[in-house]
Amino acid sequence: MPNRNANFTRFAWATLALNVAVILWGAYVRATGSGAGCGSHWPTCNGEVIPRAPQVATLIEYTHRLTSGLAFLAVLSLLFFAFYRFTRGHRVRFWAVLSMGSMLVEAMIGAVIVLKGLVGSDASVARALIMGVHLINTFVLLMALAMVALSSERPSPLLTSNATPLPWLGVTMLLFVLTGMSGAVAALGDTIFPAHSLAEGLNMDFSATAPLLIRLRVFHPFLATASTIGILLCAAHASARSSHFQMGDALRKLWGWTAALAIGQIGIGLLNLILLAPVWMQILHLLWADLLWIALVLASERWLRLEATLAPASHSDSQFQRERLKTSRAT
Repeated sequence: MPNRNANFTRFAWATLALNVAVILWGAYVRATGSGAGCGSHWPTCNGEVIPRAPQVATLIEYTHRLTSGLAFLAVLSLLFFAFYRFTRGHRVRFWAVLSMGSMLVEAMIGAVIVLKGLVGSDASVARALIMGVHLINTFVLLMALAMVALSSERPSPLLTSNATPLPWLGVTMLLFVLTGMSGAVAALGDTIFPAHSLAEGLNMDFSATAPLLIRLRVFHPFLATASTIGILLCAAHASARSSHFQMGDALRKLWGWTAALAIGQIGIGLLNLILLAPVWMQILHLLWADLLWIALVLASERWLRLEATLAPASHSDSQFQRERLKTSRAT
């Protein structure tokens, strides 16, 4: 069935891609220690709208602010066209509002980071916490934008409450978010306290005198392993259930790609550790994590939607069994 909202859908996917690029550039700002490139000024840069004679760090930070502003305008446009193109109660409107809300939170987090000086070599607990909150909000933003694009392709995706709960799926997504939070803290520790060898880095991880950021990063590989196992279990269960679905092949393929991305992320993480977390590997690691999160969101949405189509049939079967049991007892 052709998508009558094809232009909107393409714009939504393009907005998602733009935000992923901005997120990666933000990681480059952090990895290169350029977060203080505009000083303690926000939204201006060193007190100027356009910095004169900027240093390299200033150019890096200023470029991030410009691209962040562009992404903000793209999401704002998406919200406007979502309300213009889709009717009341449509899921596109809901996800577009959530996207805009997440963008506003992103802007506030950026302001706090700059104004409080949580940049450069700052290794405070406050910076670790704000990094975790930043990661959660980023994942919400990517999820909402992906769902805007996906919902615009549906013939009649009105808001309903017939989704079937899948506890293992919820636990897996929570584990992945925690993995991302720990990864953000680990990346910050790698940047501020770089190791000169793998042995030195491992010794720092388990040293009682090591900074808090270094001691916290030991949780990341355990959470990453747990979330990967959860994704693989969900993929296996979804594949087993796909025989009940008319569109089971699409579900199986989507979860297959998600499982492949999860396994690849473990390999990238190990390579990042061995290479002592160079900037380009940190960017690749984050890009892979973002792609994996988007794939997990899309695969989960399809699974929940198709499970919901079985719910009425399952309810009818249960009702039939209860009536049959009553009849047998009466006789």
